[in-house]
Amino acid sequence: MKKRIRIIIARLGMDAHWRGSIMVARALRDSGMEVIYLGNQLPENIVEAAIQEDADVVGLSTLSGNHMMLAPEVVKRLKEKGAEEKIVIVGGAIPPDDIPKLKSEGIGEVFGPGTPFDQIINYIAASC
Repeated sequence: MKKRIRIIIARLGMDAHWRGSIMVARALRDSGMEVIYLGNQLPENIVEAAIQEDADVVGLSTLSGNHMMLAPEVVKRLKEKGAEEKIVIVGGAIPPDDIPKLKSEGIGEVFGPGTPFDQIINYIAASC
């Protein structure tokens, strides 16, 4: 039997936009994944939670423009802790020019506003 996918959902830094992250968390939960919702967190806390919770995926939400600094920091800290196998995804208002840069820094996928939940769920399921 395949193990249930565990995913951490966190808002990067002090991003106050919570609605999208809650909606995605519920859709993932409703699809059968185990979701650990952290709310606002800095990279070090996200990485510690991902390791402690044995998460398969780390989902980061941002609308405040901090994605180019904080999302790669999560990937870097996961590698430093020997947890580079965890998939990191980002959702939010990400300028299209930033997406290749984020992927080159180790982000698995970037989901913009309006992405169908099935697309996110299918990406995670195929990646785990």
